Amino acid sequence: MTAATAESAPVSALAPLDFLVVGVALASLGLIAYLAGRKEKDTRDFFLGGRSVPTFVATLSFVAAEISALTVIGVPAIAYSENWHYLQFFVGSAAGRVFVAFLFIPVFYRHNCTTVFEFLRDRFGPETEYAGSAFFFITRLLGAGVRLYAACLGISLIMGWSLGQAILVFTAVSVALIAFGGIKAVVWTGAFEACVFFLAGALVASWLLQHIDGGLAEIWRVAGASKRLSVFDFTLDLGNATTFWAGTANAFFVSLAVFGADQELVQRLLTVRTRRSSQKALVWTILGALPLLCCYLSLGTLLFVYYQQRGQPALGKPDDILGYCVTHTLPAGLRGLVLAAIVMTSIDSPLSSLSTSFVTNLYRPLIHKTGSEKHYLWVSRGCIVGFGLILIALALACRHVEKALWLAFKIISITGGSTLGVFLLGILTKRRSNAANIVAMVLSALTCAELAVLAQYQVIALGWSWLIVIGTVETFILAWLLGPAMENDASHA
Repeated sequence: MTAATAESAPVSALAPLDFLVVGVALASLGLIAYLAGRKEKDTRDFFLGGRSVPTFVATLSFVAAEISALTVIGVPAIAYSENWHYLQFFVGSAAGRVFVAFLFIPVFYRHNCTTVFEFLRDRFGPETEYAGSAFFFITRLLGAGVRLYAACLGISLIMGWSLGQAILVFTAVSVALIAFGGIKAVVWTGAFEACVFFLAGALVASWLLQHIDGGLAEIWRVAGASKRLSVFDFTLDLGNATTFWAGTANAFFVSLAVFGADQELVQRLLTVRTRRSSQKALVWTILGALPLLCCYLSLGTLLFVYYQQRGQPALGKPDDILGYCVTHTLPAGLRGLVLAAIVMTSIDSPLSSLSTSFVTNLYRPLIHKTGSEKHYLWVSRGCIVGFGLILIALALACRHVEKALWLAFKIISITGGSTLGVFLLGILTKRRSNAANIVAMVLSALTCAELAVLAQYQVIALGWSWLIVIGTVETFILAWLLGPAMENDASHA
């Protein structure tokens, strides 16, 4: 078959079996959210689940949040259009998880934190808490907008909807589930989603293996000749963002930032009863995330070889490849399972953590200090609706983005170092600093943004993966140096 015939192949309409699979998956999700969240009585239940979530459930939920649409859609696209260099990032990520488990988690339990930014308040002062929360809102909202876009792009291709329709429908579903059940609903539905991600990836990979002429030997030959199986790049090139050194350094610092200083993921670790259980859940995520990552990288390679034999499709962007495969290639039932997995990535969102941080770190201390628990619970649910509307706007703004996976990493690389640097200063030192932290965080973010622009226009040879390393070090050093002087000035004022 030629490329032309592959491109013009008829789109397979979704069969009743596909709708049945998606319907059962969504009904199961709704039932789990109802059972988990029906007894929410106060903000401790809504934000921390009463710290009664089993460790294995927290682990699976953490993996689901980490994977999201950027793995289900973006990782096969990277392996299809490039190679396996993304796997290098997992080396630094695994090291970062262990570091967070034994350095960050004990601190959060010792301070009995509902949000990680309460640690910043206890350690430095309320100004640093507010700044940390503000940076979290910016980083997480931008990143979540990209994630929602990636998921709804796949849904729109498969369902034949417009991108806007997909974004509106599944944001509404997210708001309904999370506003009702709080963090318990998020964690338990996340565990179910992780199981669906594993099942969908494994079954699609198995189907492609059976339908590639020549089997594994041919896959190895074709993918190897096209350098699609390249995993490691040990070259010393600061301008290349995906070498082993750049990828490992970036992933280590990103892991510290998102697993230790980002409310969305840490909140799931704080739902278990003890510090030791939380540490165990985080370390176990290494065993859960690695095989899932390899599975979806394999999908990209298998799709490349499959369409090499049948004519490469003309795609608008690499991120379209899985949606194209579902609509043009996969059989009924399997189409529905992949669609269910993509739909679930659109439902998994940071709405709960954004609401938690806003109410705990900003609304209670600054806006309404004397409200009842019922009042704060309703405000929390209202915040989920408000943040949902913001996410819709951000996802729509991403409609011209290519390779969403790398864009999400660039966002955290520019802003994540600011927050991480202050957390490391608080955990690793006894330095007293507050106003200096804010100055350091803002200057660091501006530096990284400027470097990103200069690198984008090739004024300097610097891969974006180094930005979070630079930002973390700059924030730490500036806050350390400016702290004593600015604290003394504040005390004399």
